Amino acid sequence: MKIAIAESVQAIEACFPVMFALRPHLTAEVFVERVRQQQSQGYRLAYLEAAEQSVAVAVAGFRIGNNLAWGKFLYVDDLVTAAEQRSHGYGKALLNWLNEYAIQEGCLQLHLDSGTQRKEAHRFYEREQLAVTGFHFARNLQ
Repeated sequence: MKIAIAESVQAIEACFPVMFALRPHLTAEVFVERVRQQQSQGYRLAYLEAAEQSVAVAVAGFRIGNNLAWGKFLYVDDLVTAAEQRSHGYGKALLNWLNEYAIQEGCLQLHLDSGTQRKEAHRFYEREQLAVTGFHFARNLQ
């Protein structure tokens, strides 16, 4: 198992087939464009390759932040495992990697939001000792 951060356009493009399961409204071109733009703001895209495969099977987009509520934190924007690769421990391995990354960066907490419809993901997060700590509210401005 290998976990790395996608920095090149080619590495980012290789993550798109996995991310598409979570973000089906994006095209590959828009995905790469948005990742590149967000990278300038601290966004990182990590991917996990299974030992027997040379393609990403799990992907996580994240950033380091600092605010009054949490101090220094790692926020997971996106976390997804390819549907056909679930239940092999890849999501757990990537989440553990994110935890270690956060600790190495001096973060006090790890946070993520999850859509209310993603019940399987919620069970996974709870198994991994992430607690439901609030509600996320939004308003569409268009």
